[in-house]
Amino acid sequence: MSRRCPVTGTGVLVGNNVSHANNKTRRRFLPNLQETSFYSDKLKRNIQIRVSTKGIRTIEFHGGLDAYLQKTSARHLSKELARLKKVISA
Repeated sequence: MSRRCPVTGTGVLVGNNVSHANNKTRRRFLPNLQETSFYSDKLKRNIQIRVSTKGIRTIEFHGGLDAYLQKTSARHLSKELARLKKVISA
């Protein structure tokens, strides 16, 4: 399972730890991914998605999973969410 949010596209970033002596060592900044479930009104069941906290707020801002998928074009969605959009719209 990749460390990428299907909603926002946020992935792993790389950078440096910088010590007080200005020594630099490489490090990774991981996205804050959470395993959450959203209720789909059309499918009448919970859909479990691993999404970042910003992605959770984005879905809730649009009024839930169904509304978010209908408002967003399929080319801006990940493969799993595009497949889910097709199931919901059918």
